[in-house]
Amino acid sequence: MRVLLVIPAYNEEESILSVVQTVEKAGYDYVVVNDGSTDNTLQVLRDNNVNHINLSHNLGIGGSVQTGHLYALSHGYDVDIQVDGDGQHDISYVPRLLARIEAGTDLVIGSRFVEQTDGFQSTGLRRAGIRWLRHCIHHVTGLTIVDATSGFRACDRKMLQVFCERYPFDYPEPESIVMAYRAGLRIEEVPVKMRERQGGVSSINPAKSIYYMIKVTLAILIEGHRHGRDS
Repeated sequence: MRVLLVIPAYNEEESILSVVQTVEKAGYDYVVVNDGSTDNTLQVLRDNNVNHINLSHNLGIGGSVQTGHLYALSHGYDVDIQVDGDGQHDISYVPRLLARIEAGTDLVIGSRFVEQTDGFQSTGLRRAGIRWLRHCIHHVTGLTIVDATSGFRACDRKMLQVFCERYPFDYPEPESIVMAYRAGLRIEEVPVKMRERQGGVSSINPAKSIYYMIKVTLAILIEGHRHGRDS
């Protein structure tokens, strides 16, 4: 399999080079998608000859990840794996995700909450939100996905084709799980450990967290309703 690591980055000047160097050392192909950063992320990428796509305007995580999916598909990759630019994702788990792709899974999610009790597991408030989203996804699909917000994910070509055609605009991970289900594709979680971000600050503040939960809940229910109507 030809494997590409897609690294979306927004204002990650403190961590992006370290993430890229780790990926290069492991021998994986990669592309960084600079999502209209307002700090020095783009300059860091240019100064260090990092393979990247520069989005002149901020599209949000959905737009930057879909850009990576389009790059992977157009360049003939069989699998792409999303790895965040803040250093939270440990790429030593990439073979674990790839093993499930090789076994026939279309979307493999690296989960903090499957079999693992240590590693960084986010704040208590966010964990409560993740549990709520688990219930929402189960309500519309019957699937139990315990880490629906994880951005550490592997997609095979069938999944890439679906996501290249349409992908949620912002906070895409939970809604895209429902999209994968609607497409009749196989979804699986594998246990991973995550770290705290290596630099910068999260773009999701308390006010955005409220918006996030309302928006994503509605998106899941609408996507599930569309599936029920189309069935």
